[in-house]
Amino acid sequence: MKAQKKTSTKNVETKIWSDVDWSVVGGRLVPGPGRPQKVSHLFRFVGEKLPFECLKEVSDYVRSKSDDLEGVYIAHDSMGVARYGGRGDIFTRLASHKRKYPKELLYFSFFIIENKNHEREIETALLRAAGSQMILNQRKVRTGLAIGNIRDYEPGTRFLERQGVRGRKRK
Repeated sequence: MKAQKKTSTKNVETKIWSDVDWSVVGGRLVPGPGRPQKVSHLFRFVGEKLPFECLKEVSDYVRSKSDDLEGVYIAHDSMGVARYGGRGDIFTRLASHKRKYPKELLYFSFFIIENKNHEREIETALLRAAGSQMILNQRKVRTGLAIGNIRDYEPGTRFLERQGVRGRKRK
């Protein structure tokens, strides 16, 4: 069995929040040996399945590191299943959804994208992948075999789209 190379090292910088069960820390991924230092990255910040109780502290931490608080967010239920998602002002939107669905939503994830040109496409891909689980957000979600609107992606994107055959149905 071949040993897996380390691509990056986790460098924890600070504890942001904690309670009896969980703690939330902030840090940076440091490139591993032999990797070029100037590799471009897709995300500026990533937080996955954090408890809603730490939303304010996480917001303050991100704000202290960057003035950009817009990106893609997902709210999860008690089992970690994605129930709501979207893009925009992450922490304002998440707080609003938590107020609207206080019992349903317990965790949140967020992604601040380095290149804003791809934000809409990442949101669309995440929401479509979650499919029928996104019971609280139906705008871009498609269940079953229904296709979404290809215009949800950026102009200039090449696409393949399934379309029904027009005209009379063959027997």
